[in-house]
Amino acid sequence: MSHLFPTYTRWDVEIEHANGTNVIDKNGKTYLDFVAGIAVCNLGHCHEAVLAAVLKQFEKVWHVSNLFENSLQEEVAAKLVNHSCGEAVFFCNSGAEANEAAIKLARKYTNKSKIITFQQSFHGRTLGTMAATGQEKVKQGFGPMLETFVHIPYNDVETLKQTIDHETAAVMLEVIQGEGGVHLGNRAFIQAAAALCKQYEALLIIDEVQTGIGRTGKPFAYQHFDISPDIITVAKGLGNGFPVGAMIGKKVLATAFQAGSHGSTFGGNPLAMAAANATLEIIFDKAFLAEVEEKGAYFSAQLQDICAEINGFQAIRGKGLLIGAAFDFETTSIIQTLRENGLLILNAGPHVIRFLPPLTVSKAEIDAAVQIVKKVLEKTGSCMKMHI
Repeated sequence: MSHLFPTYTRWDVEIEHANGTNVIDKNGKTYLDFVAGIAVCNLGHCHEAVLAAVLKQFEKVWHVSNLFENSLQEEVAAKLVNHSCGEAVFFCNSGAEANEAAIKLARKYTNKSKIITFQQSFHGRTLGTMAATGQEKVKQGFGPMLETFVHIPYNDVETLKQTIDHETAAVMLEVIQGEGGVHLGNRAFIQAAAALCKQYEALLIIDEVQTGIGRTGKPFAYQHFDISPDIITVAKGLGNGFPVGAMIGKKVLATAFQAGSHGSTFGGNPLAMAAANATLEIIFDKAFLAEVEEKGAYFSAQLQDICAEINGFQAIRGKGLLIGAAFDFETTSIIQTLRENGLLILNAGPHVIRFLPPLTVSKAEIDAAVQIVKKVLEKTGSCMKMHI
């Protein structure tokens, strides 16, 4: 009998050891891990530089609270602002907390409460970020949501023009909707959102919890779109498995987040900062990011070739190493069969197989994953429509 709340549909796999792209379960079976902790272990499991940094910090101090100066926070914040359009950073423990901070900051700075988000979006599971999320299944059973969020269709410039007004505090969006199905933002739509925010004196919040920290081949995915958001939120890949999140914002916004306006007991603790500092030192290197783009293009092309042969295949979507293969049938059983064949991947909604390998994945590992996908799809994919 479990003493855990049943909040997760767990796979019948328990991982005991992990290194790089490979994980080994308690029965000794080895898998290629193209989940990476849900876009968290961007440098792969147990990366030696991150491990060394955390172990070194373990021997110094673990936690003292944010009542004290923290030079490691300053180092990590400098890396984040030097590779973004932001100028100030607030540290927390997760993506939901980063988004919650962004929502609070936007409301306080603008003295307005209306926030526009998008259908199929996912921003977290706190009451605030759940209300921001454009998926009804996340909200079922929790009663009335915060009423000031407005959800409109993604990639729809005209509806955004009709919805935004001078009472709007912010527009909050993912430039690639990960959980919602790996939907890539249209360039014209993303740039229109930025322009409309300026026109109506609203803030532009870009949720980079899944897309940030090198996942798309740039430090942040918004940088593919030539925009300058007011707030950027990150987490997942920031600590390569160590829990840490951050909100990055323009300096002018600091006037609304003075002492006592927001906080986090564990946010920016020395262990998390050691992990983040080592992670960013590697990922924000230009040559490393160029390799991510190259490997992402290679992987997408391989997937396109094999999926195109399958009945019901729709498209390969995404950017860098955030890739979705979309079909017109449910993919749950395919994902399970892939797992049985030694490849760990996720869904992104019922019809999309989502690939999130570590950014350090080799081409040989990509080739091995592609061969597993090919084998499984050839056996099961063309028959799926009949069984739905």
